Order: sequence, then structure tokens, then C-alpha cells
Amino acid sequence: MRVVITGASGNVGTALLRRFADEAPEWDIVGVVRRPPEPEGVYRHVEWQELDLTEPDATQRLTQVVKGADAVVHLAWGFQPTRNTEYLTRLGVGGTSAILQAAHQVSVPHLIHMSSVGTYAAGRYTQRVDESWITSGIPSSPYSRDKSAAEEMLNDYEREHGDDAIPIARMRPGFIVQRAAASGLMRYALPGWLPMLAVPMLPVLPLDRRLCIPLIHADDVAAAILRALERRATGAFNLAADPPITRTEVAKVLGSFQIHVPSRVLSTLVDLSWRAGLQPIDRGWLDLAFSVPLLDCSRARSQLGWEPQWSSVAALTDVVTGVALQSHSDSPPLRARSMIEQLRRDFTEGMLTTRQLP
Repeated sequence: MRVVITGASGNVGTALLRRFADEAPEWDIVGVVRRPPEPEGVYRHVEWQELDLTEPDATQRLTQVVKGADAVVHLAWGFQPTRNTEYLTRLGVGGTSAILQAAHQVSVPHLIHMSSVGTYAAGRYTQRVDESWITSGIPSSPYSRDKSAAEEMLNDYEREHGDDAIPIARMRPGFIVQRAAASGLMRYALPGWLPMLAVPMLPVLPLDRRLCIPLIHADDVAAAILRALERRATGAFNLAADPPITRTEVAKVLGSFQIHVPSRVLSTLVDLSWRAGLQPIDRGWLDLAFSVPLLDCSRARSQLGWEPQWSSVAALTDVVTGVALQSHSDSPPLRARSMIEQLRRDFTEGMLTTRQLP
């Protein structure tokens, strides 16, 4: 097997490379990223191609990269800059278009697209939905709007090309975490002046008591992708662990005292602090957390023979432990989070919420 992976050095990509190393070491892996990592550890046995999917010639260059591949796994997506959503759309939706066009031109036999629970519409909060639920997204979340738009693009492609379309599998996981991504996740979520150690030492957890979200460990997402590749699976697959994560579970893992703050108040505070430049997360992420449904994963179990090995609480504990230990991986997206580096780049390259490379 020759597999091309976009976003191969990120959260899911790193977990997928670990899975390949353990279960399919004979496969040839090509990683397409904006900043190739040093060829060490899990990133060692990968053919790296440096490419920004927003570039005008991305489709042409991708065509050469995916030519001869047995499958393409499209993971590349952006979470920052939240103040430049036009770039995020070009990267997420435009990048999906580029990889789809390139794969179609050279007749790649199989495409796996990393979608998200964020593609689903509101209306079933705290209830489980299967893959037939509406994929119109959460309007106030730029991330969700783009995930929905990317899936609609795949729908249009399949309608247009019919039997000649590339077989496509769509992975729709809940929120994805792992210890090795702790520094990367905190880089997106915390202001540059706040140390990671402040998170596991949080004495009070001010959250709406209604919080109820699907969570999954990156290792289990990687396992589902590998099963989909092996079985040439098509269609959509929900991926999440049990139990759903509530405020109580978060408080227990953090060892924090719970205080009820309504989600609409939290969203307003997040919006005001984001607009003031005090923190990098826009209110869309809060709206998403209090809107997305839970996931019925029966199809992944029956069609892929997949079962999560991490409970959601164990996955949450793993990433919180990673935050406490300042865990990281040796790739640019997941590198160690340095307050000094972030502040220096804020002054020399622009704020995290405006520059294209986090």
C-alpha cells in the first residue's frame, strides 16, 4: 500500500503514523504538510512533501503527489487564525477541493476524509444521532460551517460523477485528544502569557451544568482509519467513546470545584475576551460545545469491526496529564509550547489569531 496523508504531522496524523508503524510497517507513507518535521521517531519513515493547500497551484502539485497512491487520507485542517476565517476556509474547504480534484484526475482508488461531529446541525443536544443526521453545521461556528461545506462538496462530487466517483469514507469523530498533542492543543486554546500548568491547577470550573459532548482518543480515530483503509470502506462513520463527557467528568479529572455559569454567559465572555485580544478562542467553539449531538457509533462497529480502546474519561485524563507534564511531539504543530516563543512571535509575526502558521 502507498498512502498519501495530508496533515500527517498533526494530532490525528501523528497517531495514525504510530498505528501504521505498529500494524502496517511495510506500507509506503507520503506526508503532505506545510512544515515537514525532522525525520525522527514516528516521523522517520515518511516521504515528506512540503505544500500549503491554499496555494494557487495546490491541485496541480497534489496531482503529482497522489499519482500512483492506493489511498489518500485527508486530515489537513486549520484551527487558527480565528481572526482570518477567509484563510481557514481556503485551507479547509479549498484544501478539500484541491485534494479531491487531484485524486479524481489520477483515479486514486480510495479517499478518506476527516470530517467531524461539527458537521452536524443542532437540535439533538445530549441525544445520539446516526450518520443520517443533518450535516448543515452550527452557523455561529466558522469551524463547523467549513466542515459542513466540505461534506456538501463531497456530496456534489458524488452526485456529479456517480459510478465514476472515487470511493469516499467520511470519519465524523467527536472532540479528539491525546497526551502527545497537549502542547499543540494548548497553543490554540490559551493566551500566550498563560502557562500550561495553570490548567490542571484550576481550583474552580465555571461551566454550564448542561455540558455533554462526545470525546475520543486520537489512537482510536487512527484505528478506525486503518480499518477503513483495509476494508476499502465508504460512507460516513461516527466515532466517539463512552461515556459522554459532562461538566462532572471534567471537574473530577481537573480536581476542580464546579460552578454553574450558563452557556450564553460563557459565550458572551468568550466573545468579549476574544475581541479584546485576551485569548485566542472565538465564541463559535463554545456554541459548538453546547450544540452538537452525541454520536451513535453502531455503523463503525458493524462495518469496520471497530471498538474504542480508550474510554472518554481515560482520554480526557490522558490529555490533562499531558498538559500537566507539558507533553509534546516533535512536529511543528505539536511542538513544545513556549510562552517566550509565543510572545516573541506575537510581536514579530503578528498575533496567533491573525498569522497563518501557529
